Amino acid sequence: MTVPGRTATPGPTLRSAHTADLAPGELRAARALMDLAFDGDFAEEDWEHALGGMHALVLDDAGLAAHGAVVMRRVRHRDRWLRVGYVEAVAVRPDVRRTGLGGRVMAELERIVDRAYDAGMLSASDEGARLYTGRGWRQWSGRVSALGPDGAVHLPEEEGGTYVRPALAGVLDPAHGLLFDWRDGDVL
Repeated sequence: MTVPGRTATPGPTLRSAHTADLAPGELRAARALMDLAFDGDFAEEDWEHALGGMHALVLDDAGLAAHGAVVMRRVRHRDRWLRVGYVEAVAVRPDVRRTGLGGRVMAELERIVDRAYDAGMLSASDEGARLYTGRGWRQWSGRVSALGPDGAVHLPEEEGGTYVRPALAGVLDPAHGLLFDWRDGDVL
């Protein structure tokens, strides 16, 4: 509804695109947002993990306000390798935190995960976990491992920080661990 005498100012806009469809400047802005949001504690390998999939970007008058990505991972559970939409690089610019932009990014990533993958998973810090649990993501209580160059490697430091989409939380059995594909840097 428009009020007479006032111009409507659109709010932040959401855009989703594959890495291949983002301009170099958009990728630089997203990378810079990671450094800002994570206080410089976002390694180049962490950024590499966010590439090659779909990105959700929220833009406002000041530029890139929020970002998140979902990439495909292979995760073995019981006797099946699942195609997992793995959420990466979720960040909100400090001046617009707690305004719902992280939720907008997650809603778009969840839509992609639900329509394109067998499961959705992510790894979260204690602070970040509030966003995910508030959206219904469930903490994985089972064993977490990765298939490394020399075989399966148990990752006890990742246990307690891995989350799964609610649609599969009841299907995945914590009595049977998750075995993730290997990647450089932080495996999860």
